[in-house]
Parts: sequence; C-alpha cells; structure tokens
Amino acid sequence: MSGAGALSLAACNVMPLPRICISAFSGGGGKTLLALGLSRAFAAQGIIVQPFKKGPDYIDAAWLSCAAGRPARNLDPFVLPHKRLRALFLHVMAQLQAHAPNEILALVEGNRGLYDGMDTMGTCSTAELARTLDCPVILSVDCTKMTRTTAALVHGVTSFEPGLRFAGAVLNRIGSSRHETSLRRVFEAYTDIPVLGALPRLVKNPLPERHMGIASSGSELSPQAQETMDTLGSLVALHLDLDTVLGAARAAPPLGKDVETVWTAPGHTSLCTASTPKPRIGYVRDAALWFYYEDNLEALERAGAQLVCLSLVGGQSARPAASGNEAQHMDVDALYLGGGFPEDWTEALSASPFVRSLAAWADAGMPIYAECGGFMLLTQGIERDGKLWPMGNIFPVIAQFCQRPQGLGYVSGTVSGKNPYFPQGLSLKGHEFHYSRCLWKNSPPPFALRLHKGRGMGTLSPADGKDGSDSVDGLVYRNVWASYTHIFAPAVSCWAPNFVAAAQQFAVTRKKMAHG
Repeated sequence: MSGAGALSLAACNVMPLPRICISAFSGGGGKTLLALGLSRAFAAQGIIVQPFKKGPDYIDAAWLSCAAGRPARNLDPFVLPHKRLRALFLHVMAQLQAHAPNEILALVEGNRGLYDGMDTMGTCSTAELARTLDCPVILSVDCTKMTRTTAALVHGVTSFEPGLRFAGAVLNRIGSSRHETSLRRVFEAYTDIPVLGALPRLVKNPLPERHMGIASSGSELSPQAQETMDTLGSLVALHLDLDTVLGAARAAPPLGKDVETVWTAPGHTSLCTASTPKPRIGYVRDAALWFYYEDNLEALERAGAQLVCLSLVGGQSARPAASGNEAQHMDVDALYLGGGFPEDWTEALSASPFVRSLAAWADAGMPIYAECGGFMLLTQGIERDGKLWPMGNIFPVIAQFCQRPQGLGYVSGTVSGKNPYFPQGLSLKGHEFHYSRCLWKNSPPPFALRLHKGRGMGTLSPADGKDGSDSVDGLVYRNVWASYTHIFAPAVSCWAPNFVAAAQQFAVTRKKMAHG
C-alpha cells in the first residue's frame, strides 16, 4: 500500500488537479449552500467531486459528503503546517486519481470570512489555506440591499492580500432580475472579477443551524435532506455557468513537490503481520456518536487496525453493538468513542447493555479512547432538564447538559499525565465543541492534559496549588482516555500507532482470558 501511495503522490505533482475554494465576506455569506449545490451539480454530471472542509467542522463536512457522494476531508492550518496540509491534500487526491474512472474535482469550503483568522494577521484563515494549495477562490457575495457597494467590497477583498487567485464571484440572495442586471453592470464597470452566476434569495434556509438536520440520522442524511441536496444542485446548475467554474478549477497550477509524509510517525511501523492478526477496534457511528475525522479512521487502518462499525441507537445502517449477555463478550479489542449529540439519546443510551458494560471492559484493561460525546458515555450520568440518566460510570463525574456551548474553538495544551496514547510533555493541538460541563461530587481525579488554550473540563482551583490560569482536560483510568478535546490524527502521528499497539496487547490478553 505504501509503495503504491508513493507513486500516486508523485503523479499528483505532474497530473492536473482541478480545484476551487468557496469563500465569502463573512460567516453566513452563502458559501455552504453554494458549496453543496456545486458539489451535487458536478456530481450529477459524472464528475467525481472530492469535498474538503476548512477547519475542525463535522457538520458541514457531513453535508458535503452527502452532496458529493463521497467522504469529505478536513484541512486545518491550525493543527498542520503548510507542507503537511499540501501533503494531506495530495494524499487524498492521489488515492482518488489511482481509481477514478472519470474527471475529478477538489472542492474546498472555507469558513467565516476569507481573511478571518486567529489574529490581526489572519493566521489560519481561508485565504492562508487557499494560498497553501494555490487554489482559485470563488467569492459568494451576499448582495442583499446592495448594488454598487458590492463592487467596492469585492475590490477591497481581492486586493487586500497578495498571492491569491480569484476565479470569480457568485451573486447571492438576488431580489429580482432588475437587481441582477444592475449588479452585473456594476461588476463589469468596476472590477476584473467575472460573475459566474446569480442565485435568487431563498424564502427559507433549507439547512437548520445547530444540528443542521443530520443529528436525527447520524452522519447519514434522511431522504428529505437528500432531496434538499438535489434541489440545491438543480438551483446551482440553473443559475451558474458551470463550464466556466470547471474551467477555472482546471486552470489551477500543479502543486510543488516540497511535501512531507502524512502518515509516517518516526519509530512507528505496523505491528501486524501474517502471524499477528489485526486488532479489531470498534467505533460507534450512529445518531448519538458520529463526529469522526475520516483521517483518524484511516490512520488507525494504516497503523494495522481492523475497524468494526457499531451502532447503539437508530438512524444508521451500521452493525449493532451486542445486547444482553452478549455485550459482555463483544468481539473487539478496543473502542473508539467519538463525539456527537448523546444528550439527545439519553434514554436509549442509559438502557443500553453496551453502555452498562463499559466499566467492566475498562476494568479488564480494554483500550478505550473517548472524545467529547464519547466521554459523556463514560461518566456517572448525563443530566438534562433536571433528570439524571445513568451512563458507564467509569469516571466520578456527571455531564450536565447546558443550553449554550460550554467549550467552543481551538485547544492547545501539554500532556501532563501518564497514558497509553501520548507521551508526557507532548504539545497537543485540537478543538472542542460541547454543550455539557462537568459536575464533580468529590475532588476530581488527576488530569492528563493541561490546556493553555480552551476550556476542557474546567479550570484548576486555587486549592490545587495552581494560579487557575490554565484549564484541564483528559481523564485516564487504566487504558481509558477521555477528554473534551478532539484530535486530528495527521497532526498527532503517535496516536494511531499507540492506540493500535494497545489494542494488539489487549487482544493477546483477551485470548488468554478466553482460554483460561
């Protein structure tokens, strides 16, 4: 696999890589609807669309996956330096080119406004990512109650920073044909940016804001949501010049060869050989837990794991987890519990034999890696609307659901406690997105992750002998890790090999127990 991948990666530097980036002046500027519509419209033409989402986003990525008909990947300049971002992009496209029967197109959806980043310099902005990939940018311009002013805004945006390629603009939220005609004349008179099309103002936003219609069925979309994708694809095909958009994507230059290896971790190789079977790592992907980076799952497979997809609640066509007494003997060597919305499934999760078996598996030494929603399954219970729903009871804490986010954004910290997955002293970057907070009945146990940025599980109190400036995250029990922090495997090269190694060791232990 590695040899073929290397050949494909080299080929990507000389073969065409059609690509475009969708951005806007601000969040809510219509880029998601445009990206979804373009993905579905080009896919309907037989073009193989590989979607990417900029930043740590699971929900938009799920919509893009369904619009394009293939899993979206994330590109995040906060956790990966430029060379590794290019390497990851090339890796994904190389895999696609090796087997694609038709033309391929990479479509990158940005986030927020084009130049909005983490500081006054725009660090980690969509513009920075577009420069890194030398990717032509299409601007979604919200033209609500504007005509000539749009030209001034476009002129300012396109001349603000050097090194960007602009493919054109899409006039969004057009009120009438007269409005469109006026805008086209303004663009022709005052800008060098071609108008690629004009989308009418929609009476109702088809994509709800929080769960965006996905949580009821996990990362799969319902038939009604699929119809929405078809509607957006038809809308874009009707109102945009798709040939010009595709021509701009094809005109993107080859990427340079100064890329780095994405997956190889120094000193780590696959532990699995013909005589040592692959350890089975189960991961829950259903309506309750479905926040997984495709890159994390691929990293585990590349490190030697066999992945087993499990489902605890409805809404996903995954293999169900064992029930009843069978739950005590589930045929996996480790568990990966991602994020999601378990607070919406408290009754079903609390009654699940799988959840009730978690503490026994942890006591037996099974490796369990849990992020955010997955961590909530390991608590004493989830409290919502004044009612407590018992959960796995591995850690002495209650996850209290709140109406507002309790942690949102990027996270950076240092691994401070011993654990099976990360060396102590490792600088760790990730992100958090959680509506729950921790309620401790007694003094909290030691934490394994000291955060310099982010909320995590809370702030250390003065009683801990600290100044309270840092937050903490990361609970460890035997081979269990639980945190609110989500990590991105290409940025933490030790995680997958260490997780697979722990699963391999437990597989040997489990086999001895079965014969003992």
